[in-house]
Amino acid sequence: DQGETLIELLVVILIIGILAAIAIPSFLNQRAKAYDAAAKSNIVTAQTAEETYATDNDGAYTSSLSALQAIEPALKNTPLVAPTAGTASYTLTAVSTGPTGGSDTFVMTDNSGTVSRTCTGSAGGCPNGSW
Repeated sequence: DQGETLIELLVVILIIGILAAIAIPSFLNQRAKAYDAAAKSNIVTAQTAEETYATDNDGAYTSSLSALQAIEPALKNTPLVAPTAGTASYTLTAVSTGPTGGSDTFVMTDNSGTVSRTCTGSAGGCPNGSW
């Protein structure tokens, strides 16, 4: 046996190409899921910081991202969380931009202790409008 024939080499290259075609889209999907997980994680961290702020300020919530970042420096990481606050409620929003350019927007609202989580977007991380 002098080595592989051209046909054998072409079959091996074809098999490797098929495996790559199957694997690459699934890896891209995992990146999008990671971006979405980072956005959700930042909202949960901001929720803890918002409650800490309210504890220190007689139950008043803040709309200041810098006030939340002073409590939790990890909120300086992207995606940034945008807080809005009322007297008995607050809303936290984070936008996750996926590798394909699409984005998902995650929103968490606490209204007098009732928490709702909604999302919108085209990057695939928001299939039913809630998380």
